Amino acid sequence: MAFPAFFADIPPITLRDPLAELLGAAENGLIEYHFADAVKLAGHSCPTVAGAWLMTVRALRALYGDETPVRGNIAVAMNETLATGVAGVIASIATLLTGAAGDGGFKGLGGQHSRRNLLHLALAGTAGLAFNRLDTNVTVDCVLRLNFVPPDPRLGQLLPAILQGNASTSDSRLFGELWQDRVKRILVDHGDDPRLVEIR
Repeated sequence: MAFPAFFADIPPITLRDPLAELLGAAENGLIEYHFADAVKLAGHSCPTVAGAWLMTVRALRALYGDETPVRGNIAVAMNETLATGVAGVIASIATLLTGAAGDGGFKGLGGQHSRRNLLHLALAGTAGLAFNRLDTNVTVDCVLRLNFVPPDPRLGQLLPAILQGNASTSDSRLFGELWQDRVKRILVDHGDDPRLVEIR
């Protein structure tokens, strides 16, 4: 499977998962995640997937500093419901990296390593996507401003013809290139820009 070349320029993140270590799934529980893993989960690469990845990575960096973040030790909350817009996509990417899950999450072993009910939706008072480190009870709330990295105006011109099946092959290819260019600008060009992801 060939992904866009810029995927290689997006820094991966390593987390320590005590459950994976216990079950022998990863040496020392260390698991490295790449943006491509989020794309595989979502089935596509888009600004929403990029924004969810970026918010989660930036939140983990804020909560853990130079420490390796601990997967399964983070609760995630958002004020939207699964039926709202792209909330489900955002939640799934946050779950991928943190392990935080809803009612269907892993129930744990002997009262430990539970991932169930660590993902909370429709939580009032949450500005964007909030992350709570369970061992310290420190919370950060991430607000994403995708309008800071606007789409190429040609996308709006190309999309109607594509959806109606009237676009040429070259127009369809151009649409994909322009779409991924915005993802690149979000993650590579502005990945550390505090104007794109505000951490409160």
